[in-house]
Amino acid sequence: MHGNPGGDCSDRMCPFERGWADSPNSAGDTHSYLECAGKGICDRTSGQCKCYEGFEGKGCGRQRCPADCSGFGKCEYVRDLTYGFVYNTYYDGTTAAKSGFGTGAVTLPNHHWDADRARACVCDPDRSGIDCSLRMCPYGNDIMDVMPNFDEFSSLGMAGHGNELAHVQKIQFFDSALTVSNFVSGTDSFALRFTSKLNETYVTQPIVWDSVDADFAVDIETALEGLPNQVVNDVVVTVTSADGASGVEVFVTFVGTSVQGAQHRLEVVAGACGEGCTPRTTGLSNLATFVGGTGGPASTLSSVTVEVAGNFNSYECGRRGKCNYETGLCACFEGYTGDTCTTITALV
Repeated sequence: MHGNPGGDCSDRMCPFERGWADSPNSAGDTHSYLECAGKGICDRTSGQCKCYEGFEGKGCGRQRCPADCSGFGKCEYVRDLTYGFVYNTYYDGTTAAKSGFGTGAVTLPNHHWDADRARACVCDPDRSGIDCSLRMCPYGNDIMDVMPNFDEFSSLGMAGHGNELAHVQKIQFFDSALTVSNFVSGTDSFALRFTSKLNETYVTQPIVWDSVDADFAVDIETALEGLPNQVVNDVVVTVTSADGASGVEVFVTFVGTSVQGAQHRLEVVAGACGEGCTPRTTGLSNLATFVGGTGGPASTLSSVTVEVAGNFNSYECGRRGKCNYETGLCACFEGYTGDTCTTITALV
C-alpha cells in the first residue's frame, strides 16, 4: 500500500485500524481495517486522523471516556473491567484474584475484538454515572418495611418477614495441607476489607487468631462493627472448626440497618504488615488460598463465598426521599428525616 494516494501522489494516507462498524465480507468476517477506523476524517495534508467525538488515538481506534470521567474516575479498557452482583461492585467470583483473598481483574477471551479498544469509566468512591459526574446518596432501609430484630426471628427459624433474607457470607480458612486448619492462636493475625455500597473501602483493626471458636467470633464481629462511620452497624458472626475437612468456617450475617440487601464480598487481608504499616498484622503465612481450576477443587481451598444473597430492601435515601446528585444528600419526603430518610418525624 503506497503512502501517497491521489493522481499525483500528493495526498497523505492516514493510519488504518480495525473498523468499528462495517459490512461483512464474503467469508462473513467483520471489523476489517479502515482508514481512521471509520470513525474519523483523514487530513490528506498532514496524514493525521481527525477523530469523531468519542474516539481518539492515531487511527481513531480507541474510545474516549465521557467527559474524561469528570476527574472523578479512571478510564479503563473493557478487558480490565469485571462485573459484580451488587451495584458498583467489580467482582466475578470465579477467579483466584477475585476469591475474596485479594483483588484483580478477569481477562477476557481473545475473541472480544474490542476488549482493548472500548473503554468505560470506573468511578471513585461515592461517584456514579456514565461519566462519574453524579454524587451517590447513602442507602438505607425503608423505615416502613424494616427487618425485625435478628435474635427474635432467628430463634423462630425465620430469615425475616415475608421472603426477605439477611445477607450471609462464609469465609473458609485452610492451611497448606488443605485438610485441617493449623494457625497459631494468639500470634497469627489478619484483617478484613469491607466495601460499602458507595464503593468506599474500609479495613478492620488486626484480628488475632483464636482457637476458641466463640472468642474468635466475638473478635471478628467487634472488628467489623468498629469500622468508621458505622458502615457495618450490626453483624452476627459464628465460627466452627470442629470439622477438619472443612477447615475453619466463619459465617458473617449482615443484620444492621446500614448493611441490608446484597453486600460486596469481604476480602481477607492475609499478608504480613510490619512496622509502619496499617493495620499491623503478622499475617497467615500458611494460608492455602483459592487458586481455582488446575490448582485443586475450590471446595478444599480458602475462599469467601456468598451463602445467602441478601434480598431485604436497601434503597437510595431509604425509598423515602430523592437524591440530589450534585451534593450527594437526600431530600426526604414530608414526615421523614435523617441521612437516609429512615427516621419518621410525623404521621402524614
